[in-house]
Amino acid sequence: MVYSSQMRAAVGAVRHSFDACGLGRQSDIYAQHGRHDVAPRAPLVLVACSGGRDSLALAHVAHTVAGMYGLRCGAVIVDHQMQDGSGDVARKAATTAQSLGLAPVEVRVANVSAAQVHRVGSEAAAREARYTQLCAAAAEVGAAAVLVAHTRDDQVETVLLGMVRGSSSSAVAGMPRTFRRQGITFLRPLLDLTRDDTTAICEQNGISWWDDPTNSPADASSDAPLRSKIRSFVVPELERVVGPAIKDHIALIAHSVREDQELLEEMAQKALTEVTLTEEAEIERQGEDASHECVALRLGAQRLAGVPRPVRLRVMRIAVERCGAQATRALLERIDALVTDWHGQSAVRISSRLSVRRQGHVIELCQDRTHANS
Repeated sequence: MVYSSQMRAAVGAVRHSFDACGLGRQSDIYAQHGRHDVAPRAPLVLVACSGGRDSLALAHVAHTVAGMYGLRCGAVIVDHQMQDGSGDVARKAATTAQSLGLAPVEVRVANVSAAQVHRVGSEAAAREARYTQLCAAAAEVGAAAVLVAHTRDDQVETVLLGMVRGSSSSAVAGMPRTFRRQGITFLRPLLDLTRDDTTAICEQNGISWWDDPTNSPADASSDAPLRSKIRSFVVPELERVVGPAIKDHIALIAHSVREDQELLEEMAQKALTEVTLTEEAEIERQGEDASHECVALRLGAQRLAGVPRPVRLRVMRIAVERCGAQATRALLERIDALVTDWHGQSAVRISSRLSVRRQGHVIELCQDRTHANS
């Protein structure tokens, strides 16, 4: 079969993604010409399919590459129930996936509560519900990986969205090519392809797709998700003013920053091990609050002060996360002051369950026993 340039690029990207996560050819027979049956118990990969052009193009390509590698390939469609007719869209996506040869194909229904939408917004609430269902589906069938169809265009939008909402270099790091969530491996093989590429793949293979109307707001003042406004108004204006190459530049910057971030994370993990004091697994606080608080983690302040600041801030972030909390940049700056600018300041309260204080040459992360199991 002679592939188009778009199809060749997509096949190469999916093959590279499979190889990188250890899903190579299951037997040398799959390197030979001709059709070869896939073993019933071969590793299974699932495509997260919305019915849009990107995910259907990925479904077609993933099924093709899976056949070359001796892998099984299925699909999961999540109906968020957040738009009229979403059930019909999900069923049509499932039918299309089945016609492309994917199996098993499952439609899962997500329940997105009004409280979730109010707390984090409709887009974030839908994303959380979607990944919950994808992880559950993958766990139930023992899938080796789940493929999601984010393209270079999505990467550009993510970076611009991060610049609006974030204040650190991680805001422009974009999306990683692979990540784990709830024990499930997720792959993004199409990050170097464009939405034009996935459109061409669908058109070349007679695949019809659904366009989400929320992705094309009528004007910038609408109540559509911010990502949709960036897609419809900001990116086209950047291309008009700067030129079409701007998207390539943004995507390359994201890739470069992502590599730097991953290296810094590795350094921070190593540094945390080196500065952690392990004389006692848990040290009870002395004094009147002894029955309510315990020290979950103790770090050597002097050792920590010798760690480069970009790594040190990550060390404290990871330490806080290990204690079951999240720290904003402002809180991390205050913790850092305990390390490098100590003049007797009070403990830094991270949450109702966790605080960070300095005792002599030791940084202590203290958990409140009264909230430990709440």
